[in-house]
Amino acid sequence: MIKINSEVLIQFEKEGLSINEGIAIDARLVQSASRPISNDEIKKRREKKESPEGQLDKNGKPLKFSRDLESDWTAKDDEPHYGLKEHASVDVNNGFILATIMTPSSYHESPYLPYCTIYSLHTDQKLKKVYADKGYFGEPNRDFLNLNDIEDGIMRKDTTTAKFYPVKYVL
Repeated sequence: MIKINSEVLIQFEKEGLSINEGIAIDARLVQSASRPISNDEIKKRREKKESPEGQLDKNGKPLKFSRDLESDWTAKDDEPHYGLKEHASVDVNNGFILATIMTPSSYHESPYLPYCTIYSLHTDQKLKKVYADKGYFGEPNRDFLNLNDIEDGIMRKDTTTAKFYPVKYVL
């Protein structure tokens, strides 16, 4: 799928379509197809799956299907959610999906900004700007963008060390 997406975007670039003016990165929750289970049960089943016996069905044959053990629990707006989190980057001018990765839903989105940025580079064009919401706020992501000479479009959020500087208007 990644190779197909890259090839399509390279073809667009050859036709003069610019896809690296800017990208928007965000994450969304995806409900699991599996029935919810407790975190303790998830841990037990993950350990079993990693063992040789966990690779076989009850008849001793290789498993064809197994439970989704990547899903886990999180809460959004005080509502429980069992599933995955999809981290994605999208070209801001054309809406093309450039990169995606799925993680357990409890994983924070912030560490995935570099991944989504790097895997958004399908052509030789330099990426100009990365936009993201406050979930990506933090020095590691800002440093990553700065080191790669990419303009920072991450929303700011208040911190405990933030200082208020009143604006003085001169008439």
